[in-house]
Amino acid sequence: MEESSQGSFVTTINEEYETICWGCGLNLVLPSYAPVFKCGWCGAITNQNPVRLETRNFGLRRFRDRCFVVILAVFMLFVICGGIWAAFPVVFSISLACGIFHSVTAVSLAISTLSTFILVAFKCAGKPIDIVFGTHPGVGSGALNNYTFCHHCSKPKSPRTHHCRTCGMCVLDMDHHCPFIGNCVGAGNHKNFIAFLISAVISTIYAAVMCVYTLIHILPPLENQAVYASDMAHANSLSVLRVVKNITLAYIANAIFVSVRGLVLVYLFVASFSVAIGLSVLLWQQLSYIYEGKTYLSHLSSQGSEEDGEKSCGNLLKFFGCPPLIERYLPTIRNLRKSHKT
Repeated sequence: MEESSQGSFVTTINEEYETICWGCGLNLVLPSYAPVFKCGWCGAITNQNPVRLETRNFGLRRFRDRCFVVILAVFMLFVICGGIWAAFPVVFSISLACGIFHSVTAVSLAISTLSTFILVAFKCAGKPIDIVFGTHPGVGSGALNNYTFCHHCSKPKSPRTHHCRTCGMCVLDMDHHCPFIGNCVGAGNHKNFIAFLISAVISTIYAAVMCVYTLIHILPPLENQAVYASDMAHANSLSVLRVVKNITLAYIANAIFVSVRGLVLVYLFVASFSVAIGLSVLLWQQLSYIYEGKTYLSHLSSQGSEEDGEKSCGNLLKFFGCPPLIERYLPTIRNLRKSHKT
C-alpha cells in the first residue's frame, strides 16, 4: 500500500511539472513548478496564473468614451464659432488686411485641429500582426521570443503589445487609452495624436491672444484717467496697493457694462488659456517619453528599476520619420556623459 501510494504521489508530481507550450505545442518538463516559464524552442512565455476575464461594463465604458468625444468636439466647435462671431467683426473693423490675415490663420488652425482629432479618434490604434502559433512544424526556433498569450483575444501578444479592456483589443506599442478621443494611442495613431496636441496647443494659444486683442478694442476707456495718472505719478508717496485697487475697481466697473460679445470673449479666453496649459503639459510629457525611447506604459513598468535607456534626439527623428543621417550630428545622453567623464 505504501509503495503504491508513493508511486501515485510521484506520478502526480511529474504530471504537475509537465505542461504544453501554447506557442509551439511541444510538451515541456519543468524541473520545478513555475507559474511563468519560457519555452526553450520558440521562446514563448507562458503564464499559468489564473486570468480573470472582465466583460462587465464594457458597453458602459465605450459609451462614456464616445460621450467625451462628443463633448470635446462640441467644445472645439464652440471655440471656433464663438471666436468668429465675437472677435472677427472687431478685427475686420480695425483693417481689412488684418481681418483677412486672421481669417486665414483661424481657418487653417481649425481645419488642422479638427482633422487630426478625427484621425486620432477613429483610426485604428495599432493591430498586432497575425502569426502562426500552436503547431511545432509551423513555428520556427525563436519565432515567438518573449511573446505572451492574450486570453482576452486568444492570440499571441508581442512584448510591446498590451490589451485594452475598454477597446476590447490588443494594441501594438500601446501608449495609453485616452477617454477624450475614445480610443487608444498606439503604433497606428501615435503620430496623429502628437500632431493633434501640437495643433490644439497652437490653436488655443492663438484663440486666447485673439480674445485679449479684441477685448482691448471693445472695452470702454477708463474714467477719471487724470486721477489715476496723478496717483501713478505720486506712487512714491502713495501706497502701491491703493493705486492697484483704484485701477482694478475701474476695470470692474467697466466690465459690468461689457456687451454679450465681451462676456463671450472673456469666457473663451479663460477656457482656451486653461486648455492650452493642460495640453502643453501633456505634449511635453509625450515628447519626453519618445525622447527616452519609451511609451507611457513602458515608463510605468520601468519605474523602480535601474534600467536607463538611451535618451537621444534620434528617437524623436525616428518617431517622426526623419532621415537617419541627421541622427549622426545629434548628441545622446550617453555620449555627453562619456565626454564629460573624459
